[in-house]
Amino acid sequence: MSAPRIAVVKTGLANLASVLAGLRRAGAEPFATEEPSEVAAASHVMLPGVGAFGAAMETLNARGLTAVLRERVAGGRPTMAICLGLQLLAKESEETPGIEGLACIDKSIGRLPDGVRVPQLGWNHVEPVAGCRLLRPGFAYFANSYCLPAAPEGWSPAYVEHGIRFVAAMEKGSLLACQFHPELSGAWGLSLLKRWLGTATGEDA
Repeated sequence: MSAPRIAVVKTGLANLASVLAGLRRAGAEPFATEEPSEVAAASHVMLPGVGAFGAAMETLNARGLTAVLRERVAGGRPTMAICLGLQLLAKESEETPGIEGLACIDKSIGRLPDGVRVPQLGWNHVEPVAGCRLLRPGFAYFANSYCLPAAPEGWSPAYVEHGIRFVAAMEKGSLLACQFHPELSGAWGLSLLKRWLGTATGEDA
């Protein structure tokens, strides 16, 4: 079986080197792109991102990527969003009031509470709800100041706690969104990438 080709969206605010390397370790052939036609045509798409919600949306809008990403998610086509990418799926974020997100989910992003270290930098335990197909319990690497407090209807979430309980990741068919960085989460994160890609065998499956 040939390795799946994965279009990795250039948001302008992501460490693409680590994302591309992680996908290669998982058995994929990733390529970075900012072309809407390539994002539309790809069998699999990854939406990574770090930094500010508003700046990332400005980049997606300027590059004509907003509509094609909305269409992919609405159609349930294999798409994975990581870190800021998960937050961009929401309709808005407390980080940048007045800026519309992709609005693929009818939820808002909030800031982590006072009294805990912000940003959350480091490992934390991910606990999926019953019925998740891709997500498994384990430890993942997080780097976030904002979060999705609850999963939207129709998605199967995994939760994590850092001051409050919030969505660590969520899945819906071939759609997967992770607040953590699977590419930086060791063997556990690599197994998750393989399950999403369909390259998992043995214990990873």
